[in-house]
Amino acid sequence: MEELLVNIITPYGEIFSGEVRSITLPGSEGEFGVLRGHSHMLSLLKTGVIEIERMNKTKDLVAINWGYAEVKETKVNILADGAVAIGGKDENEISNAISSAKKLLEEATSDKVAISNVVSRIENSARGKIQ
Repeated sequence: MEELLVNIITPYGEIFSGEVRSITLPGSEGEFGVLRGHSHMLSLLKTGVIEIERMNKTKDLVAINWGYAEVKETKVNILADGAVAIGGKDENEISNAISSAKKLLEEATSDKVAISNVVSRIENSARGKIQ
C-alpha cells in the first residue's frame, strides 16, 4: 500500500505532517476514511477526532473543534480552527493532552453527548498507548 501525505494546520501552527496509511475524519455529514487514490473533494469537519493510521500501523488521534479538509489523490490538507494532538510518552503527557482536548471540545459545542463520545474514544485509545 502506498502512503498518503497528511498535513493538519491550525492558526497557531502545524499539528501533524507526515506520510500515513489512512486517515479517518469527522465530516459534517458523518465520519469518512481516506486512502491513497481517494477522489478529490472538500469537506467541512465538525467537532470530533481525526484518527491517523501510520505506515507501521500505529494510530494517532487529533481532537478538533471544526475545520475543513481538502482531499486529493495523494494528499490531505486539514485546516482546523483548533486542534490537540493526543499522545505522549507517559501518563502525565497523555492526561494533559486529554484535558486540553476536552476543554477545546467544550468550547466548540454544547452537545454533551458528542463531547462524551469523543472524550471516551480518546481515553480508550490513550489507555492502549500507555499499557
